This record gives sequence, structure tokens and C-alpha cells, in this order.
Amino acid sequence: MQTGWDDTKLLIVDDDQDILVAGKLLLKRHFGEIITCDNPAHIPDLMAQHDFDAFLLDMNFGPGESAGEQGLFWLQKIQKADPNAVVVMITAHGNADVAVKAMKQGATDFVIKPWQNEKIVATLSAAVRLRSSRRETERLAQASQVVSQSAQGPRQEMLGNSASMRAVISLIERAAPTEANVLLLGENGTGKELAARALHDTSPRAGGIFMSIDLGALTESLFESELFGHKKGAFTDAAETRIGKFQAAEGGTLFLDEIGNLPLHLQTKLLTVLEQRKVTPVGANRPTPIDVRIIAATNVSAAKLHDKEFFRQDLLFRLNTVEITLPPLRERPEDIAEIAYYYAKFYCRKYSVPEKRFTAGTLAALTQHSWPGNVRALRHAIERAVVLSARDSDSFSPADFQLAPDIRTAPASPNEEHTDLNLERIESRTIRAALQKHRYNISHTAKELGLTRAALYRRMEKHGI
Repeated sequence: MQTGWDDTKLLIVDDDQDILVAGKLLLKRHFGEIITCDNPAHIPDLMAQHDFDAFLLDMNFGPGESAGEQGLFWLQKIQKADPNAVVVMITAHGNADVAVKAMKQGATDFVIKPWQNEKIVATLSAAVRLRSSRRETERLAQASQVVSQSAQGPRQEMLGNSASMRAVISLIERAAPTEANVLLLGENGTGKELAARALHDTSPRAGGIFMSIDLGALTESLFESELFGHKKGAFTDAAETRIGKFQAAEGGTLFLDEIGNLPLHLQTKLLTVLEQRKVTPVGANRPTPIDVRIIAATNVSAAKLHDKEFFRQDLLFRLNTVEITLPPLRERPEDIAEIAYYYAKFYCRKYSVPEKRFTAGTLAALTQHSWPGNVRALRHAIERAVVLSARDSDSFSPADFQLAPDIRTAPASPNEEHTDLNLERIESRTIRAALQKHRYNISHTAKELGLTRAALYRRMEKHGI
């Protein structure tokens, strides 16, 4: 006869073998797994191996003991190892005052030997419910901490009315109401995160959390801890228990950016989580079910993703139920004017600058530029123009944008490259060449140049890339 606690795990600690046998026979009919222990010195090892929902702990160990000091000692040990542990004390008839003392020190309840079966089942059922409540409270507190650390910036719209953007928006509108996983493809700066947010905001999960994580910026050693969480003491720097991004996004959407940069052995771990819909925090013994929708993104080409030497095909099939490709800005030049107007208005407001118009020549220059960094690069160029343009002018000029020569239309000759020793131009050419070599993959480009991703972004902004 089960009582709804099939997956629970209890530990009974008593030096009386008859108590252990009787307790196990009774409680296994109502709870999941019952583990017994006749020596409290084994408690730390058992706690390291199992995640107990409740403890049934004797107050006294050894013949002639009646003061309850041993029980209080091990109660403190359990609480130190797990502050949320739920402990029910066992005491002999006539020692209720000792049990009350134990409750003042953190025990949840007590039962008196010889116990009544109904009473001990009811007491432990309440203990298990309390443990479940404490877990949920801890999860919500940790989720709140993770969300606050991943504070979302101001929302930005998906801009553009070109045929290619209308096709993207149509796909988003059709995929959003479903639970299908979505894979977003496109060069850096094309708006993959904006598309992911649009998918979330128009989905049934819109009231939940949108959690974003850049896998390209995540070191391999922190992969499991960041995504799956960890228990206190699981590794050297684990000073406190922390939930991972999967649990923090419970009921919402998890956006896995730069997934194409994930090594094959970490792809395997991610696949296991997606298949089982469970995560096991580092240092934990029990997997936790998860309810999240996955949206992934990469600037790696679809052809490369289908190379099994580079990306696990079974993981790809899990991720690309719906596949949406964001077009580069150079393929939709008709959208540049709308984007430019939007960000010019935004940054003029931000920096308290009177709104400015674009001359025909300025719009022509912006439209003809190839924008290797796509919308992100255009946005940065407009912000820079708002800050640096003449305050007494009511319009932007092409010079305000400091557009570098378009390497697509005006490549430097070998002789020019060797004779031009200007450091600024050499740096700009080197960055552009590295970006082209790695198909604008920021992580790979930064690694080749010996820079961090943040440093590369600063240099790209500096050179208008």
C-alpha cells in the first residue's frame, strides 16, 4: 500500500536491530527506499551517497544511555551537512523532555518507542512534505539569484520588412505556440537572440523565464556546474549550493547561444539531458526533472552542422525540429534605412541629443556598406555617430559613421598591405581577415587573435566592423 511517496528515500538510525527491521517492514509499504544504519558514525558516508527525504534518528546509542546527548550530537552533524534536512527523533517513553530539547535544536518532530504504526507513518509523511517544501523554497531562491545575475537588458524589436525578414517572422509566428525545439542559424549580429526572445514572448511560456547562456564563453570545466548546478562542496570553489540554468529556467525557455562551439564530449552530456528531461547537479545523487523549452543558436553553417565529425547528429535532430536562418544585413539592404532610423531615435533619446535626419548621401553610404558585423555593427556605428556628430547639425553625414573601406568591393593589393605600416589600419585588416577566415565566428576569431571575446568586440566597434 503506497501513499504517494514512491520516490522518497528515508534513513533509520538506531542501534537496536529489532527497531531497524520493524521500521523497514512498516515504512517500505508507504515510502520508496528505506535504508537502515545501526552505527551513527556511518551517517556522513550515507549522506554523501544518498539524498534523503527524511531521517528517523534514535536519541541514545549503547546500553545505559538515556540523556540523549548522542542523538543531539548527530542531529547537529546532519544539519551541518544539509541545513534543509528533516529529522524525526526516536525516544523512549518518559524521555519526551529530551525530544522537546531536540526540536528546539532543529529536529522536526519525535516519536516515542514503542511507536504506533499510524502515528509514525503520519509523522514521516509530514516530514517528507516539509522536505519537499524546503527544496522548492531553495530552488526558487536560487532561481531568483540566477535570474538576477542574468538580468535582461531593454527589449529590442526585430526590424525589417524585406521578403527574407517577413519569411523569418512568419516562421517564428508558426513555431512559437508549439513546444518544438528551435535552431536559429545565421552570422554574428543578425539578431538570433532577438528571434529567440520573440519565440518566447509569443509562446505559452511567455509568463515564464527566458534564460540565455553563451556556450561559446563557457569554459569546459564549468559547463556542468553552470547548466546543471552543483551542491555545496562538490568541488574546490563550490562554497554554496547553486542551481544551474536548466532549473532556473523551469517552466520557461532556455536559449543556448553559440551551440556550434560545444566540443563533442560536452554535446553528449547535453544530449543526455535533453533525452531524459532530467539534470543531476554536480555532487548530487538524484536527478531532477526539468520542464524547459530549448532554443539554440549558432553562426556555424548548416552544412558544417551536418558533419558528424564536428557535431553529433542525434543532438542536431533534438535541436532542429524547426530551423530558422537569419539573413545577413548585406542580403537585405532595403531594411537598413528602417534599422538606422530606429537606432538613431533610440540613441538620441539615450544621450539627450536632438533627433537628427539622414541625408540621401548618408543613407546611400549606409546601404552600400556590406556590414560584416550585420545589425550589431550598424547599431554600434549609429551610437558612435550620435555621440560624435556635431551637436549644431540637424542631420548625419557619411563622415559621422567613419565607415572603413569595404573590403568586399575594395580589397587591398599585396603591395599596399606590405607598404602601409599604419598600426590602426594593420589592426583593422588583421581583424577583418581573421573574421573572414572563421566565417565571423567570434569565439574562434578571438582565439586566433589572442583576445577575449569582449576585447574583440571592442576592437570591432573601434574599427566600425
